Amino acid sequence: MKRKPDLLWILVILFGLGVVTTGYAQSLWANKTDAPIEIAQQQPPAFKR
Repeated sequence: MKRKPDLLWILVILFGLGVVTTGYAQSLWANKTDAPIEIAQQQPPAFKR
């Protein structure tokens, strides 16, 4: 009889890797405070008659 918890362990490892990767990416993104942030506000063109 074959054991199948291997698939479960693979899913657990992939989930853990995703959590670690997401946390690392968010920490890098949060440390980028010196980068200028551009906020572009688009205004509709004036209506001419």
